[in-house]
Amino acid sequence: MKPIIALSLTVLLSVTNVFGAYYAVVSSSKTAADPEWAEVIDELLQKHDGFALAYQQDPAELRAALAERRPEYTCFVATPEEASREFVSKVHSLTRTLDADPYGDTIWGILTGFDAANALRIARHSEPLSVHNVASGTEFAMEMVDRGIWFSELEAGLYVEKESGDKPRRQSGPADSTAAIVGCLNEQRTDLFITSGHATERDWMLGFRYNNGFFKCRPGQLFAIDTQKQTTDIVSSNPKIYMPIGNCLMGHIDSRDAMALAWMNSAGVMQMLGYTVPTWYGYAGWGCLDYFLEQPGRYSFAEAVFANHQALLHRLYTHFPEANEATAADATLAPNAAGQRAGLTSQDARGLVFDRDVLAFYGDPAWQARMAPAPLPFEQSLTYVRDGDAPVRYTFIIAPNQGAGSFQTVNDNGSQRGGRPFFARLPIRIDAVEILAGNEYQPIVTENFILVPRPGKESPAESIKILFQGNVLERL
Repeated sequence: MKPIIALSLTVLLSVTNVFGAYYAVVSSSKTAADPEWAEVIDELLQKHDGFALAYQQDPAELRAALAERRPEYTCFVATPEEASREFVSKVHSLTRTLDADPYGDTIWGILTGFDAANALRIARHSEPLSVHNVASGTEFAMEMVDRGIWFSELEAGLYVEKESGDKPRRQSGPADSTAAIVGCLNEQRTDLFITSGHATERDWMLGFRYNNGFFKCRPGQLFAIDTQKQTTDIVSSNPKIYMPIGNCLMGHIDSRDAMALAWMNSAGVMQMLGYTVPTWYGYAGWGCLDYFLEQPGRYSFAEAVFANHQALLHRLYTHFPEANEATAADATLAPNAAGQRAGLTSQDARGLVFDRDVLAFYGDPAWQARMAPAPLPFEQSLTYVRDGDAPVRYTFIIAPNQGAGSFQTVNDNGSQRGGRPFFARLPIRIDAVEILAGNEYQPIVTENFILVPRPGKESPAESIKILFQGNVLERL
């Protein structure tokens, strides 16, 4: 196993400006000393040519070490007992406090599993996933996928199906859709699974407004139970990603008998997101569809989750300037003039702060899972010029593809949908940023990304061009 870098050491590491070329593996010293979990750490180090850091009690101990190394990706290897709601919150806070701005500084994931063997399978998987087949327990933008099916959680028997090259077809089936949904997984044909509706750490209710079956778990094993009390184990080994964008508690690992661990162990889930609390506002979860599924091929799953979280932070800190890292979810904050024009209230401030630290992302954050390419509502390009020691010059262009509707919401099912900013990662990190052109679009440029607010519904869909520059930010 590669040695853990002690915090007292200064280590010079070769750096390339390619995403994924600078990867941190973080764990507790206890987990790093466990032979089975050490194998997981070592697998990630070899896979990504990464470096390892260990903490004694709290991952915040590593803030200075991470700040000076500035990893593109940070993977927190944690046992199920460590991967608690509180741990997820600490990871959120740590990864956006590595520099002075309030935004995220590294794309992170928590790699855990039902046991070390499960975690090792996830760590070892390297083949990229192109998402062609999507199954869902709630409506999604079917026109953005190659093949898919969604089962209504609101109307018994309704489902919509799309084959490759065809238009979506609205159909009627049994009121109890349990067997059909199980088939989507057990027949090994689903690359992305999406759910919403009522859930706990132990179950997911397939019907939101009507009587239907359940998905439940026993330790490490997902199973379904229909309305006739017939049970079927979920045995699905093909690699997939899971988006419980509207479910309460699906990301909360409170014991080994947790749904999240069962999804990883018995359903082939390599990456997933999930709320660790009962959700009510929904910005952190539902918005991941806006970036991932509705901009097919543009972002990896981990990038989409990261982008949506930066959008959340931007909405909070732009419209509620009194908010800061210490703001509690029950604080009463009034929107500024821009927030009032956007129709936001103090309830939105509470919702944004509530969502800020409660969405988990599980899996190797550098693993590449992307939607299969499809026509995009708008084009987006980021180019740069680097000439010796001169500042790096970037050009970010957004161009509409679908006329007046290019920047409008693709699908509004769920909560807090639409209006997400344009977003791109910077292949070369910079500081001392200077906006050369396009300041009227109010871009946010941090060391590692650019975010541009999306024009309002009343604004015409016109091309946007931002020119900016900054000094190369060196790493250890």
